[in-house]
Amino acid sequence: MLEASPTQAPRHAPRHRSLHLRLALCLVAAAVAAISIHMTLTLWPVPQLMASLGHEALAPWSGAALALTGLLMLPIAWGLASLLLMPLTRLLRALESTVLSYRDGEFGSAIAADPPGGLTELASLMRLHSELGQALREQRRHLAQRELLLDTVVQNTPVALVLTDAQERIAYANIAARQLLDQGRSLAGRALDEVLAESSQDMREAILGAQDGLFSVTLEGQEERFHLSMRDFRLQGQPHRLRLLRRMTRELSRQEVASWKRVIRVISHELNNSLAPISSLAHSGAELSRRGQHERVPGVFASIGDRARHLHQFLSGYASFAKLPAPVLAAVEWAPFVESLGAHYPLVIAGELPAVPGRFDAAQMAQALINLLKNAHESGSAPEGVSLTVSAAREDWRIEIGDRGPGMTETQLSQALLPFYSTKRSGSGLGLALAREIAEAHGGRIAMGNREGGGLWVAISWPRG
Repeated sequence: MLEASPTQAPRHAPRHRSLHLRLALCLVAAAVAAISIHMTLTLWPVPQLMASLGHEALAPWSGAALALTGLLMLPIAWGLASLLLMPLTRLLRALESTVLSYRDGEFGSAIAADPPGGLTELASLMRLHSELGQALREQRRHLAQRELLLDTVVQNTPVALVLTDAQERIAYANIAARQLLDQGRSLAGRALDEVLAESSQDMREAILGAQDGLFSVTLEGQEERFHLSMRDFRLQGQPHRLRLLRRMTRELSRQEVASWKRVIRVISHELNNSLAPISSLAHSGAELSRRGQHERVPGVFASIGDRARHLHQFLSGYASFAKLPAPVLAAVEWAPFVESLGAHYPLVIAGELPAVPGRFDAAQMAQALINLLKNAHESGSAPEGVSLTVSAAREDWRIEIGDRGPGMTETQLSQALLPFYSTKRSGSGLGLALAREIAEAHGGRIAMGNREGGGLWVAISWPRG
């Protein structure tokens, strides 16, 4: 008989009978049975029995004889049809059982046939079904191995990975995410805002926001910088969001050292380019004086003065960054302060300015914000696309500059706050770095990211106290 079996096909191939042969045998058996019944009813012994009882016998080709023969053939035909279809019925039941197993993810079942019971036409189907089951088992084994490898890699990567569903409940979090957000405890099934309840405000705002960006938080008494990237996709037909948090502190420190080495090379190159002409011009001036050609000496001194002024301007930019004084905190009214920024670069004030005065070093903060406004206008943004927002959170002041330029790539975002890094050919790379230094001198931090709809936002925040 045919049945669903976890074993493979029998070692010795069964002797199969052709379905056509079975059908032919059944038709022959049905014909013999019909002839026998008809002869029994019309020739012997039923006519003799009816005559002895005084009844008239049935004529061989009468309608009554044919009808009675057909009526008696019905159960015989039903039995022969059942016998003919029995292998097909068993096979269909076995196929149904294995298909249900496949639906439940169990591929260990195969169809086996007893040696005398198979059909030639079904042998090929059973063989192909067995090969299908074997292929599915192999694919599942390879898939399980790949899933195990992927889970091992994801769990042990230093990048914190958090996957949330449409209700912002955590569906998956790796080891780094559990350590960062809840001291290694499981996060699966918990609401993201509940997990972030004990985190810092900057981390909550960054993770719960809808923008990629760079932000800083204080962990165990030390400042840590993170780069956050988010992607939305559908998993099993449901919307999900994947958040990746990569620690940038060590990488930024390494790149800062490389940046300082690079700036030393730049300064050395600029000094050589300026001192060599000055030395040459001084020698030329001395030689002209010795020859008595005094009318050309003022031009030589003028050239030396031009080179000296260029060198002074070049070094003053770096000196202002390296010798930033400690901020002098004082109460500052927001309206005149923002108006003074607009005198340098046009801007649109988004929202209302706080009524409570801020407390910061107005000169330093203006210097930082003017640099940010300069970058916003040089990004290619329309002037009306440059906005400034001042907000007062529970613990911090926050000033955000936004533009509608092309934004930044993830690589540019991760390096934008490094000293001397610039996306512009003629840029010194000091604008964002100086703004970062001023924010940190106020006990705050700077964060940035791409805006929805295009453009970049840069925010400076510092304590209100």
